[in-house]
Amino acid sequence: MITDITNIIVSGIFYASILFLVSAGLQVVFGVQKIFNLACGSFYAIGAYLGITFVELFYRAGFPPVFSLIPLILAGLATFFLGPIVERGLLKFIYDRDEHFQLILTFALILMFEDVARFFWGPIPQYAKGVYQAYGQIHFLGATFPVYVIIVIVSSLVIASLIGYMLTKTKFGKIVRATADNREVSEALGINMKVVYMQVFTLGTVLGGLGGALVIPASVAMLEMAPELMVMAFAVVVIGGLGSMKGAFFGALVVGILRTMAICFYPELELFIIYLIVIGVLVYRPEGLFGTKT
Repeated sequence: MITDITNIIVSGIFYASILFLVSAGLQVVFGVQKIFNLACGSFYAIGAYLGITFVELFYRAGFPPVFSLIPLILAGLATFFLGPIVERGLLKFIYDRDEHFQLILTFALILMFEDVARFFWGPIPQYAKGVYQAYGQIHFLGATFPVYVIIVIVSSLVIASLIGYMLTKTKFGKIVRATADNREVSEALGINMKVVYMQVFTLGTVLGGLGGALVIPASVAMLEMAPELMVMAFAVVVIGGLGSMKGAFFGALVVGILRTMAICFYPELELFIIYLIVIGVLVYRPEGLFGTKT
C-alpha cells in the first residue's frame, strides 16, 4: 500500500510539474494581455519535438547521456524565437477585438503548428532515446522510480521560484504586475506596451516549450499532444483561478495527482474526474481556489 501511494504521489507531482510550467505561461499571458491562449499546447508540443532533435544532435556530437538535461533545456529555451514572431505577426491585431477572435486565432495556431510538426518530424510518434534511463533509479519507501522524475520536479520548483522572484523583485516583474492591474495608467506613465506584450508572450512561450522538452524523455511526441495538454492546462487554470500563479501551482498538483490516481485504479475515469472537479469549481467557486472575484 505504501509503495503504491508513493508511486502515485511521485508520478502525480511529476506530471503536475510539467502542467505548472505550461499553466504558468498561460496565466502570465492572460494576466497582462487578456488573451485566452489556446496555442499554449502547441508550444509544449514544439518544445517536445525540439527536445528529441536536440538530444539526437547531442548524442551524435559524442556527449554522454548523463548530460542529456542540457539539450532538453536548450530545446525549451529555443522556443523563445517563436514568441516574438507569433505575437508581433498575429496577436497584435486582436488585442482590442472580441474574445471570439482570440479563440479562433489561437486555435488556428494549433492547427498550423500541428502541420509544422508533421512537416519536420512526420506523423509517427517519437521519443528521446536513452535519457530516461541515463540517470538511473532511486528507491524510496519500497517504491522504485527514475531519478529523472526527481530532476524534473526539482527543475520545475526552481523555475517556479525564479518566476516568483522575477515578478516580485525585478523591474520587469513590477512592470508586468502594473500592466496587469491597469493597462491605461501604465501606458500613461510611459511603459511601452508593445515591448511588454512581446516579452510576456515570449515568456509564456518559453515556459510551454520547457514543459514539452522536459516531459519528452518520459513520454512520446505526437501530433495530438497539443490539444490534450491544452485541455489539462485550462483545467488547472479553472481550478486554481485565472491570473493566479499560486492557483496554477496548486491547480497543477490537484490535476496531476488525481489524473495519476485515476490511471492507476480506473483508467476510464482519467478525464471524467478532472472534468468533474472543474465543473464543481465552476459551480461553487467560479473564480477558482485562489482567484479573485471581478
